[in-house]
Amino acid sequence: MIILGIESTAHTIGIGIVDEHGVLANENDTYTPPQGSGIHPREAADHHILVVSSLLNRALDKAGVRLSDIDAVAFSQGPGLGPALRVGATVARFISARFNKPLVPVHHGVAHIEVAKMATGARDPLVLLVSGGHTMVTAYSGGRYRVFGETMDISVGNCLDMFARFLGLPNPGVPHLEECARRGKVMLELPYTVKGQDMSFAGLYTAAVRLVKEGRRVEDVCLSIVNTAYYMLAEVTERALALLGKRELVLAGGVARSPILRGIMETVASEYSVILHVVPPEYAGDNGAMIAWTGLLAYRSGVRVSIEDSVIRQRWRLDEVPIPWLSGG
Repeated sequence: MIILGIESTAHTIGIGIVDEHGVLANENDTYTPPQGSGIHPREAADHHILVVSSLLNRALDKAGVRLSDIDAVAFSQGPGLGPALRVGATVARFISARFNKPLVPVHHGVAHIEVAKMATGARDPLVLLVSGGHTMVTAYSGGRYRVFGETMDISVGNCLDMFARFLGLPNPGVPHLEECARRGKVMLELPYTVKGQDMSFAGLYTAAVRLVKEGRRVEDVCLSIVNTAYYMLAEVTERALALLGKRELVLAGGVARSPILRGIMETVASEYSVILHVVPPEYAGDNGAMIAWTGLLAYRSGVRVSIEDSVIRQRWRLDEVPIPWLSGG
């Protein structure tokens, strides 16, 4: 069985091709906004339109297959930026119609989780999903991934990226922000907002900007915002481990590339005697392979969508998605 997957939720357009044994191709191209700017949805979509054809050809060549060889085409149906999502969905619909292939809808967040499990061998983990669009602690229960803590406003990745842009740091922002944080010497007081199992990062960003404008040492502010954000994640992760008794912890999503966050989660895992699995860097950020792999799992479980019903879902919650490949039906 061969599945082609298309990722286009935000700044990355990706084409992945997988079979039951693993990833055959994972070709991605990322839109880089002008220095100091965030992602403009229409500009990201224009970028995706320009590169998707060559990206598709590269993936097919890498996998050694033709479009007629694939069994189904999966696409990121949501959540994400509307114009960007529509590019991937339109390409998927065309392939489905032209080559008479089934169309498989995939939730972007579920794909981050499933590719991390595939790559690390995790079976029934607690998952800390941290990216530009997601910040949540989740685990499978009763047919779905249930959320045991999440951001109440912006994601941790968005918070740190915005602060990096405010400082004028190059893209991608988080690695450069963490490099600055390593030169910090003093932890400054910033809002640490954990309410029950939920977190808030908007006030953290605002307070960090204020400290810089007040003349505080930039390296100290970087140290403070990074550590405050990550220790908020650690607190809710620890509480979820205590509640659920899971023996595995998976760190997934683009921010999982952070060596600072990984070090903090290694401490958490050690304290609770659980195995920490970190998604490999090539599957951490948005990528086509994660859509293709999750599409394979879904397709084998009978998940399909007609072209008429394949409308994108910009605000699709992770805990709304049935997971039949784990529930058995």
